[in-house]
Amino acid sequence: MSSEIKSEFFITVLKGIFVAVICALVGVFVFAAVVKFAALSTNAVKAVNQFIKIISVFLGCFFTLKGGKGLIKGLIVGVFFTVIIYLVFALIGGGEVFGTGFLLDILFGAAIGAISGIIAVNTRGKE
Repeated sequence: MSSEIKSEFFITVLKGIFVAVICALVGVFVFAAVVKFAALSTNAVKAVNQFIKIISVFLGCFFTLKGGKGLIKGLIVGVFFTVIIYLVFALIGGGEVFGTGFLLDILFGAAIGAISGIIAVNTRGKE
């Protein structure tokens, strides 16, 4: 792999992570406004938060990944997105940073990222 290809790979993945994090933050803030006015159960809030993560990773991959190696690029986006979001919300909420659910969240993010990366590179083509 030449340094130009490595650089393009790295920049593409960073863009994917950035877009995913921004989408998640926007989604969470919009959902927080909804929760403020609606009485939702804890299970509903957890489900919507998972949905926001899925959509965020998908959008991060879909709008930034192209070319090849969608599985690897998406997996990296999913893992790093999950770590960043987990740390951001642990800092905001003052909660436990590396709790028991952290590993499961990483695996979930990796799986969603890999699937999203495959879909992204195969639907967007080799632009």
